[in-house]
Amino acid sequence: MFAILAAGDSLLGITLVGGKGGASLAVPMQITILMTLLALLPAAVMSLTPFLRISIVLHFLRQALGTQSAPSNQVLVGLSLFLSMLIVSPVLTQIHSDAWLPLEQGAITQDQAMEKAGKHLRGFLVKYAREKDVKLFLEVTHAPAPHTADDIELKVLIPAYIISELKTGFQIGAVLFLPFLVIDIVVASVTLSIGMVQLPPVMLSAPFKILLFVLVDGWNLLIGSLIKSFY
Repeated sequence: MFAILAAGDSLLGITLVGGKGGASLAVPMQITILMTLLALLPAAVMSLTPFLRISIVLHFLRQALGTQSAPSNQVLVGLSLFLSMLIVSPVLTQIHSDAWLPLEQGAITQDQAMEKAGKHLRGFLVKYAREKDVKLFLEVTHAPAPHTADDIELKVLIPAYIISELKTGFQIGAVLFLPFLVIDIVVASVTLSIGMVQLPPVMLSAPFKILLFVLVDGWNLLIGSLIKSFY
């Protein structure tokens, strides 16, 4: 049998130091784990927030308008990020008040804080994860069927939310593409009928698509619809 490591011992390069609750990780190892988690933070922000749906729709819009680099990727990513922060701000506020502040004050333990934060995150993800996708990952992981939404584990709920958002984003993008596709077809038919084959139809249709988008106040309609889709 293996003996339990005492404070000050190490295993696989991980040093354990004494604490009130028993042996804990040394400060260098805690910093290493923290830096690893920070490296994964961008992926979590892009996947577990409305950023995923919003960025997909905005990229579809740019392709539909026929503008290659306007708006730029930096602008689209920045707009998606700030809109995502706006939408998830109530959830972040609840996590801060129910989990972070009590943990700082020592009223709850770290495990209890993680549990409270996970509860609020689960409540947000459940709203937009399709039942079909949740069922798929329940079957893949061989997890027991949950009785309520609170019983769904995050390892099942997170991928279900991601593919649900991917489908929703592609659906909105396809609907957004249709009116601009009609303009492309009309312009291509007109240029072909008059024998103007030297000039690509895309160059002729681009100003009309941009003009249509501006006249209907497209940015206001699109961003407003995206935000309202989460409420």
